[in-house]
Amino acid sequence: MDTTFIGKQGEELAREFLKKKGFNIIAHNFRCRFGEIDLILRKNKAFRFVEVKYRRSEEYGLPQESVVKRKQGKIRRTAILWLRIRHLPMDSEIHFDVLAISRNVFGKITYNYIEDAF
Repeated sequence: MDTTFIGKQGEELAREFLKKKGFNIIAHNFRCRFGEIDLILRKNKAFRFVEVKYRRSEEYGLPQESVVKRKQGKIRRTAILWLRIRHLPMDSEIHFDVLAISRNVFGKITYNYIEDAF
């Protein structure tokens, strides 16, 4: 199966899950020269930059384990640029979260929302 399709499937599941949790999704798939941010949320006055990891099985490990230091650095740089482009204060409250989504062998979907993951 096409990995792009799988990724889009995961992000759609993520958006539905986060909306139910009361988050306001203000952007998704923001790309720039530094990297990409899957979802940008706002709840209260805080911005949450969310990396979505979706796995159809845990055969190769947990989804959140793939958000390594290098990827974290790219997300941080991309978030700073996003704030600058929108002329938002650099001292805005920001958080970096991971939403790990996986399916078990029976097709049951599990969500693990890790706030302040890095």
